[in-house]
Formats: sequence, structure tokens, C-alpha cells
Amino acid sequence: MTKEGRREGHTEGRRTGRDETEEERADRMWGELIQEVRVAQTGVQILFGFLLTVVFQPKYARLPDVDQQIYIVTVVLGSCATGALIGPVSLHRLVSGRRVKPRAVRIASRLTFVGLVLLLATMTSALLLILRVATHDGYVPWLVAAVVAWYLLCWYGIPLWARRRHTTRTENR
Repeated sequence: MTKEGRREGHTEGRRTGRDETEEERADRMWGELIQEVRVAQTGVQILFGFLLTVVFQPKYARLPDVDQQIYIVTVVLGSCATGALIGPVSLHRLVSGRRVKPRAVRIASRLTFVGLVLLLATMTSALLLILRVATHDGYVPWLVAAVVAWYLLCWYGIPLWARRRHTTRTENR
């Protein structure tokens, strides 16, 4: 690639909007990804920690079987979300210095996305369990569905809308 191509922000035929090499872009994207993961990791770890204590409460033994099953599913989902959201850190540690950062960023990004989907499922399941235990009312599934719709709007709908609305045609290529 020529210096002119690099100055224009082209990397392997792809316009990046920045004057950076593929490695520099990977470094920048890695830093951004790790900042995002820190936020999600903190949330999932706090939620998971609280979930782990529920089984040791006296009221747990008195829960109906269906609520105990929802709890077990919630803990498993929380555990999987924790694994996926911590995965990028382990990935970075194990491949650091191996000249694979652009690929590692793509893998870590996918792990993070999977972790966020699992976090959504964990939060949904936890909310369902808590509201079932707290209210025993028939409106619980509707309330949970409304909250999940809100999560989907905030986590995926608005970002995808912004991506589509504000990405130019040349950036789509």
C-alpha cells in the first residue's frame, strides 16, 4: 500500500476513515472492545454473585419446582455469560505477541456479542424468577416481555438503527 492510500484511510481496499494500518486499527479496536467488556463483565459478575447466594437462603427449599428450575437455568446462563465476557481477556493473554491481533479482535468481538446475548437471557430469567416469587400474578410474563423488549431496543435496536442511519454507502463496502 502506498503512503497516499494510507493517508486517505484505505486499508486493503477498505476505507476506515482513519489514517491507520491494519495493526493500528486492531490496537484501537482492541482498546475499545476491552472498555466495553469491562462494563458488561462488572454487571454480569455482580448478578452472578448474587445468584450464587440464592440457593443458600432458607426460602429456596420452599420454592415450587418450576421456580427452582428457573433458578438453575438462570445460574447456568449467568455462568455462560461470565465465561463469554471474560473470554476476550484470556484470548488476549494467550495470543499476545503472536501477531494475530486483527483475528483476535474479531474473535473477541464475537465472544463479547455472545456474552451480551447470554447476559440478556440471564437477566430475563432472573427477572422472571424474582417477579414470580414476589407477585405470583398472571401479568408477570407480560411485564418480563416488556422489559426484554426494552433491553432489545436499547442494546440492539437503537445501535442497529444508528449504524444503518449514519453509515455511508462507502463504509458499507
